[in-house]
Amino acid sequence: MNKSNLANCFLEAPYTWLDSKNDYVRKLHVQERAMSKTEVVTSRTEPCSYSAILKEAVAECLGTAVLMVFGCGSVAQFILSHGQEGSTDQVRWSWGFGVAFGVYVSGGVSGGHLNPAVTLTKCLFKKLPWRKLLPYWAGQYLGAFLASCLVFAVYYDALNAFDGGNRTLKTSSIFVTYPKKHLSVANGLGDQIFGTALLMLLVQALSDPKNMSPGKGYTPVLVGLIVVAIGMTYAFNCGYAINPARDLAPRIFVSIAGWGSQVFSYHDYSWFWIPIVGPHIGAILGGAVYELCINQSLPGVDFSAFFRRLGWLAPQVEPPLPDRSVTNMAVYTVSPSEIVDTGFVEEVTTPKGDAPS
Repeated sequence: MNKSNLANCFLEAPYTWLDSKNDYVRKLHVQERAMSKTEVVTSRTEPCSYSAILKEAVAECLGTAVLMVFGCGSVAQFILSHGQEGSTDQVRWSWGFGVAFGVYVSGGVSGGHLNPAVTLTKCLFKKLPWRKLLPYWAGQYLGAFLASCLVFAVYYDALNAFDGGNRTLKTSSIFVTYPKKHLSVANGLGDQIFGTALLMLLVQALSDPKNMSPGKGYTPVLVGLIVVAIGMTYAFNCGYAINPARDLAPRIFVSIAGWGSQVFSYHDYSWFWIPIVGPHIGAILGGAVYELCINQSLPGVDFSAFFRRLGWLAPQVEPPLPDRSVTNMAVYTVSPSEIVDTGFVEEVTTPKGDAPS
């Protein structure tokens, strides 16, 4: 075995190589030295194909459906039992658990957004390619719609026993949100903007590796707790939808499942659009606040010079130029005690351009 073939075997440490001629197994320990500071090591990533995007959209669909069956199911149980089964706190915890379980289901594939407003914000802040926006949205709205169908089917007889087949706004609130009588349009819009901004700010903090982000396995639980906390503090006005898919898709379903247009015409059509528009605005504002206050940056905007002028950041120090006298070499060292065939050399030195990549 010559030196060039030996160098091609030095890819990982430890590396096991089987000689096809002598059937010798040799463990080679590789150590790379004198790497140039100007080199950038990049990992290989698969191209974002249509099949991969479809897989992520399906994951968003399933995750959102899991969220909705737990959330809407808890509301259905509470309303249809006349408050005998469950409580308002039970409903809020069920929504939180639904979020956590939905993220666990889809997070490893798509990130577990489960919310069109979150997806839009991720695209705006360059954390998700724009080509994934519409597929993610389609998956999220479809998942919420299918979950509404499932909850309706499970509680179909209970619905008929509750209202005798005369569908009212009270039973439609199993699936969608409505404002209290005291709530104005402006206050309702502000409520949804604030609640979703709070959600997005905390989601950004939990998913930021440069901050005190928890372990990957704990993040879904904490996101669910965020939803529980928002429900326990800001549900009074209009039910904390804070998710366009959670409200619009079920509203479309109930409008064709027997409730009619009243679910859209409530308050002279002045309400149904608020849980759609408000969360999108709020998520963008919450993401922007986090990026400005914590990361001190926005996509395409450099605030570092402004902060340095105010004295909030230390002056930028230019990194030293690399020493041109140092030859960019990769040194591979093999311990003699671990070589079975004494025909191997102990050290092979190859130029960096000839090293395996």
